[in-house]
Amino acid sequence: MAHAATVPPLGKVDFTRDIRPLLSDNCFACHGPDAKQLKGKLRLDLSESAKKPAKSGKIAIVPGKPAESELVARLKTKDEADVMPPPESHKKLTPEQIALFTRWIEQGAEYQGHWAYQKLARPQAPAAPAANPIDRMILARLAAQNLKPQPAADRVTLIRRLSFDLTGLPPKPAEVDAFVNDTSPQAYEKLVDRLLASQHYGERMAAYWLDLVRYADTRGYHGDQHQSTTPYRDYVINAFNRNLSFDRFTTEQLAGDLLPDATMEQRIASGYNKLLMTTEEGGAQAKEYTAKYAADRVRNASIVWLGSTLGCSECHDHKYDPFTQRDFYSMAAFFADVKETAVGGLETVPVPTAEQTAEIARLNREVAALKEQLTRPTPALDSALSEWEKAVVRWVSLKPASVESVGGATFKVLDDATVLASGKSADKDTYTLTFKTALKDITALRIEVLPDKSLPKQGPGRADNGNFVLTGVSVAVGDLPVEVGAIEASHSQADRPVKRGKAKGIPKGGWAVLDAVGKPHFAVVELQDKIGGDGETTFTVKLQHDYGTKHTIGQFRIAATTARTPVLVKDSAPRSAEIEAILATAAAQRTAKQKADLAAHYRTFAPLLDPVRKQIAAVEGKIEAMNKAMPRTMISMPVEPRMVRVLPRGNWLDDSGQPVEPAVPVVLGRVKAENRRANRLDLAQWLASRDNPLVARVFVNRLWKIMFGRGLVTTLEDFGAQGTNPSHPEVLDWLASEFIESGWNIKQLLKVIALTDAYQRTSRDTPELRFKDPYNAQLARQGRFRIEAEMVRDNALALSGLLVDSVGGNSVKPYQPPGYWSYLNFPRREWENSAGDGLYRRGVYTYWCRTFLHPSLAAFDASTREECVAERVRSNTPQQALVLLNDPTYVEAARVFAERIVREGGKDAASRLRFAFREALSRTPTADEQAVLLSLQTKHAAQYAADKAAATELLQTGGKPAAKDLDPVELAAWSSVSRTILNLHETITRN
Repeated sequence: MAHAATVPPLGKVDFTRDIRPLLSDNCFACHGPDAKQLKGKLRLDLSESAKKPAKSGKIAIVPGKPAESELVARLKTKDEADVMPPPESHKKLTPEQIALFTRWIEQGAEYQGHWAYQKLARPQAPAAPAANPIDRMILARLAAQNLKPQPAADRVTLIRRLSFDLTGLPPKPAEVDAFVNDTSPQAYEKLVDRLLASQHYGERMAAYWLDLVRYADTRGYHGDQHQSTTPYRDYVINAFNRNLSFDRFTTEQLAGDLLPDATMEQRIASGYNKLLMTTEEGGAQAKEYTAKYAADRVRNASIVWLGSTLGCSECHDHKYDPFTQRDFYSMAAFFADVKETAVGGLETVPVPTAEQTAEIARLNREVAALKEQLTRPTPALDSALSEWEKAVVRWVSLKPASVESVGGATFKVLDDATVLASGKSADKDTYTLTFKTALKDITALRIEVLPDKSLPKQGPGRADNGNFVLTGVSVAVGDLPVEVGAIEASHSQADRPVKRGKAKGIPKGGWAVLDAVGKPHFAVVELQDKIGGDGETTFTVKLQHDYGTKHTIGQFRIAATTARTPVLVKDSAPRSAEIEAILATAAAQRTAKQKADLAAHYRTFAPLLDPVRKQIAAVEGKIEAMNKAMPRTMISMPVEPRMVRVLPRGNWLDDSGQPVEPAVPVVLGRVKAENRRANRLDLAQWLASRDNPLVARVFVNRLWKIMFGRGLVTTLEDFGAQGTNPSHPEVLDWLASEFIESGWNIKQLLKVIALTDAYQRTSRDTPELRFKDPYNAQLARQGRFRIEAEMVRDNALALSGLLVDSVGGNSVKPYQPPGYWSYLNFPRREWENSAGDGLYRRGVYTYWCRTFLHPSLAAFDASTREECVAERVRSNTPQQALVLLNDPTYVEAARVFAERIVREGGKDAASRLRFAFREALSRTPTADEQAVLLSLQTKHAAQYAADKAAATELLQTGGKPAAKDLDPVELAAWSSVSRTILNLHETITRN
């Protein structure tokens, strides 16, 4: 049984504590909130249903009369056709539990609403010998259970406990001594305040929060590609460090992008909505993944803030809690305005620092001043314009009479003579264009290739990468070919240059522009023989694409000129129709506006202004380099909300369900959004309001778990009927009320908890406590447990002196052997160990790959963060000892710790061992410990003296060079001692 493992003594039977858990485990599947699974029209979760005739006409519960209650009869009967729960459910109540039902009905069968959904009110603390209301409540409960509280822990234990709980790091010996020797009455409170003010407090709290919101550096599905999210992690760390109120913390994550004049930090916070697993798998269905993402967001938000398994309502009404399927999809509708690509790349934005923002603003002002110079007319520019106009090459765009494709492409000829290809895209193709023109003596053709939104990467090519390869150009008048002369391109990719030279026609490699797709380019094709005479001339142009893989031109235009050869690219750039009209007008007949427009056009390429343009390019290059160097992150961007409808049985292919609007579960109330569609900001404000019965309870319970090792409600993710009841409901509600009334002040609440006698008790138990309260549910003592995965590593690095304590920044990759990522594809990649300081940063900064979590973290039960994790499992396995002994991080930490022991620990072995214990455990070794470890040191010193190569090999582990001024044999022997100390149970245990 998950609940009611023990039957309470005779007395008042409590529905919430004693009866509801039994009903939830054994009856609600058929007689609970799920309307589609309801049997006999009987709901046992509702008093009015349970106490009226069911479909059979019998009454399940007759208050005060168990003999007349069908529920009791069905529980006691031996008839397999009538007994409840039915045999096929494989559930059976014990005689004691059946007796409990009987007593409850005898006492009137009083129902109570589920405790978690009741309005929050601060309870009065009972009289007890303690100043703190929390302690008075706990002492009263202990007295009722005939249990005695354990005494306070010693000061060394307290500072170690607080240091791990509030910063995730061990205290330094000097800090331990200062606290132990501080005789002031405020010594302990000052310690709490100091640790809460530490920059490492935010890192410790963030590690827990990141599990909840399933933060990771990779996408999760399919190829599990990288995603840029580190600024969100830094936001969380900074929010905890500056004690951002939890209501604001909630609002900024759910709806930071919707806040008026949202700051960059608030927009970064809204990246919470983008932390779910996503995919860019080629064959994935966008509609399916849109449904997956919606469901993921509901599951996560409901557990993170509501401690509720609303995700169980995706396919049907919840079987145990009062949540409907409509509630589920109404909740999903809140997130329907989050811009996203269901299948494909992730959109990110740069995240500049304040200094970078200021510098970019300065550079932009510099660019603006330089560009102003480009608009300023001067006599020298006027003279140069006159000379340019004399030599200008006039081009006439030719509108084709017909366009044909050997490969079956379809062409649309636009009014400006542009030709756009669509339809079938053959691997190879030849376009044939027929022109009719009255131009006389055409000397050259210009082929413009133009981008378009309909093309891959916006073109100008039709290949998947937006490129094309033009392998040949031929011209003919009727049946007579016209020989093509020199060809020159405005731009061509480096491995396929198209430059003016002695060669005629397209070079062997063809003309392509891969490094500059999405932009317009052109090529000038000179003709050896002129085209056109008196009257109209018909001629054809063939564009050959023989490279393959659909590298054909997507949009283009052909123009002709009668200018004298050579016709150079520098004189042939396409001009607007307005400029061409001005050039066609005699200078004396141009208006003032035409003259100004022509001068402005000329200044865009005037050689006299090249130095200014180069300055602009240099400054813009600095801006671009700064933007590229900035971290990027995903943020929420609001768009027109997608339609959300109830999906029957959760089937994303079934569109028959009713559309829904954003709303919270009906049982919990409603958001305030009059005469408009509710949004994520409304949701956030509803969550963090006094009217919400769950959020404060859920969060303070998790803070209690951080400080005691287990929550007052042990199912941190489920405050519903399948979750456990609070061990101390009055403490939970007192803390939740205090939290709200303090302005959702997280640090203040942690301090309140830390100052209780309950928190300061020793974790040592007694035979009586082990027998009566093995899980410490009654809080007669403190908890004792292995520290979290990240802390295990941080502890080792801190003791060695390797730990880099800078806060924030990019994710880092601790040691892994080559090939660790060999099974990752799309793309194939290799885990590259960080270098320098990156090897020694705290575990919260470790690169979090969902499908390949760092093995050292995985060994100590870190979450993959594919889903919300409110509480990690805590295992004790041989693999953990092997990690501590053999993982390069711990071997390196041990040998560097050994350097400290030898340098700082004194001259003799006993002094060094005392130093090592003081650093690692804040105490001195016992006589037995000293004997064992000194024997180990002596033994290994002899072994390494006989095998100096082994000593050298050991000392080369890791990135930090070994000390050259210390004896390698001595250092290796002390490394064996330090490895043993790092592997002690006590070293990785919070007492």
